[in-house]
Amino acid sequence: MAGRLSASPPWWQNRRLLPWLVQGSVGLGILVVIAFLLGNLVRNLSAAGLLLSWRWLGQPASFDIAESLLPFDASEPYWRGLLAGLVNTLRVVGLGLVGATLLGTLVGSASFSSNGLLKRLARIYVEVIRNIPLLLQLVFWYFVVFLALPNGAAAIQLPGIVLAKSGLFLPGFEAGLHWTGPSLVDGVWQAPMRFTPEFGALLTGLVVYTGAFIAEVVRGGIASVPKGQWEAATSLGFGPLLSLRRIILPQALRVIVPGLNTQYISLAKNSSLAVACGYTDLYSVAETSLNQTGRAIEVIVILLAAYLAIDLVISLVMNGLNRLVQIQER
Repeated sequence: MAGRLSASPPWWQNRRLLPWLVQGSVGLGILVVIAFLLGNLVRNLSAAGLLLSWRWLGQPASFDIAESLLPFDASEPYWRGLLAGLVNTLRVVGLGLVGATLLGTLVGSASFSSNGLLKRLARIYVEVIRNIPLLLQLVFWYFVVFLALPNGAAAIQLPGIVLAKSGLFLPGFEAGLHWTGPSLVDGVWQAPMRFTPEFGALLTGLVVYTGAFIAEVVRGGIASVPKGQWEAATSLGFGPLLSLRRIILPQALRVIVPGLNTQYISLAKNSSLAVACGYTDLYSVAETSLNQTGRAIEVIVILLAAYLAIDLVISLVMNGLNRLVQIQER
């Protein structure tokens, strides 16, 4: 009797073995499906005479990039053109993350303002911007706003800054480390620093659009802080802004940071809509390379790997920040 009770159950009732068998079967099925799809892809490419090849990356690109931080011309290879497009993408993503965070934090904090007008304006901004597709907003900023700006002497001139149809001109250091501001030469604005209208429209659209979503994340994080914290800050003589900066926001970060991670990744992916503004980003360069070489699979793989790497880096940084801001419980 004791021997029967101590006997191990059959494998289909073994709670330790069964999960491993299920996971192994599912994993094997996934591998079989992937192998079938890859085999089918290779057969089709072989039949069309388009086996995977990366030699085209070393061939001259035969196209120019209008705006690039990395110098590039038509005689240079495709890989350098793709790298220049990636640098342009990282440029707009980096500035977009900073701008959207600042705008979203300000608008989200304004939702708790004692000023009724400011609070309503913040809510109107969030509801309007979040419900208009980003593509339409980019088209609006480019064609309706930036391309409608005056040029030449009629441009919008502020101290050290000029905003014209040809771009945004900012002061900076030139050769010899001389601080120089924008100047009008033969009817054309020149300055040490210039941002094209294409870049300006894309950056503005991404900041305004993503800022509305970040504002909701910030509003939810502030709302999660108990009301007693506001009352305690007031009893200590802190004003509303000081209470928000020193007491409320540090506690709200544990709720805000996970939501920011999602919005940051969305901004990085949405930057691929730069083609609507004519800005030469990674997607734009890849599309031109595809049209010239016909290497659709290779170009798509490069795009997937690049955007995946950007998103993974953002997620890695934000996950590290999330661990730092979490409250350590004893």
